Amino acid sequence: MAVLLLSALLWLSRPAHDFHVSKCLAHYDTEEQALQMSMHIFIDDLELALAQEGHENLFLCTPKEATEAEAYLKDYLQRHFKLSADGTPLSFDFIGKEISDDLMAVWCYLEVTGLPRPESLEVEYSILLNTYDDQKNILSLDFPGEKPGMLFFQKGQAKKTAALGEH
Repeated sequence: MAVLLLSALLWLSRPAHDFHVSKCLAHYDTEEQALQMSMHIFIDDLELALAQEGHENLFLCTPKEATEAEAYLKDYLQRHFKLSADGTPLSFDFIGKEISDDLMAVWCYLEVTGLPRPESLEVEYSILLNTYDDQKNILSLDFPGEKPGMLFFQKGQAKKTAALGEH
């Protein structure tokens, strides 16, 4: 019980942050033919975005997390993080989530399986862009045989394409 109380107190005493950014690390596993993604989103920002859609008091990543919180989170991610490979829309599996070490953010784990290595990846990354005018989203790409790359997203620039070259 003391651990739960301490966790709740630490979560409630998190300092506010003045910048609005999310990041996603995308790694292509050639052997598995899978695109594996880890997305880092500040919890307070994410909860505000979900509340704006009518899903309040979710208490993400706390002992009081609402039973429907993960379903709302999955739905939000599917609507605001869209992928296509070589022009073909992709759907990802929500593998799970965990709180960050500093208790301020959530790591969401996503995966696209059965994906032959694409030549291009089209991404719409609109996480929190409707919530904050200064929101920035960063996608780091790690494909074997390619130099690591980054795509930057912001309001009015939510869609980008990465050319991945010949394979």
